[in-house]
Amino acid sequence: MSGEEFVPLSLTPLLIGIFAAVACALPGNFLVLRKQALIGDAISHVVLPGIVVAFLLTGVISAWPMMLGAAGAALLAVVMIEAIRRLGRIEPGAAMGVVFTTMFAGGVLLLEQTDTSSVHLDVEHALYGNLESLIWLDAVGWSSLLDAQALAGLPVELGRIAATLIGVIAFIWLFWRPLKISTFDEGFARTMGIRTNVLGLALVVVAAIAAVAAFDAVGSIIVIAMFICPPAAARMMTNQLERQIAWSIGFATTSAIVGYVFAGYGPLWLGAADAVSAAGMIATVSGVILALTALFGPCRKRAGAPAQA
Repeated sequence: MSGEEFVPLSLTPLLIGIFAAVACALPGNFLVLRKQALIGDAISHVVLPGIVVAFLLTGVISAWPMMLGAAGAALLAVVMIEAIRRLGRIEPGAAMGVVFTTMFAGGVLLLEQTDTSSVHLDVEHALYGNLESLIWLDAVGWSSLLDAQALAGLPVELGRIAATLIGVIAFIWLFWRPLKISTFDEGFARTMGIRTNVLGLALVVVAAIAAVAAFDAVGSIIVIAMFICPPAAARMMTNQLERQIAWSIGFATTSAIVGYVFAGYGPLWLGAADAVSAAGMIATVSGVILALTALFGPCRKRAGAPAQA
């Protein structure tokens, strides 16, 4: 593929996929180590009805309404989980499963009954995103990277997910030491004066922001996969947190690149007529990477291999 074809058709979808994968994988490392990996799954489920309601109220799909709608949906989910747990005497895990699936299903039903023809928001978009359609129409080749007029035509999703990734990196960099200490020894962190509850809540908020930013472009499938698969695979490659994060970035990037390429060209190589969903293939590649590390990773067995901060 020449630059005249690659830059307008594949460069921006590829960058958006990479940025979304890494933005979700970075906080996912701490969620996995804290045994809170399903929070990423939960967030990707509960944000859908919040985003739909925000669209119904404002008529537009933009960052702030989406964030406020997702935050409201998350708050409602917490209240519902606590109510079910107390009134129904159901253990928290079961209550979470009921609420998350119910809210996601409610969001899907709400989407089906809503006129979203003016924006890219429907059931298929919620699951798979619209990664393939995020092309750079004003680009004519690599020279467009230096053309201010062409750069103004970049998909807005690219700037949004890039800003989110920068924010996630900034949060982890600023709070690296307290995050690391509280993740491995919460009791010791409290004795040092670290407000572990506030820090844990901030981590969830950052994960939610990453999920909402990625949701519009890549859908819930990639969001769920990237919160868990790259960090879990990285955990089986090393016992050091710094190296784990580096591995997770590498796995997330590899999943996005290989998945995007295989989605477009894999079926053609196999003799099929049509391409497949990029989001589905990216998630599949991340699952394959996780399976390979589970089989061959040097730290896949925990006995005698204590984690190092």
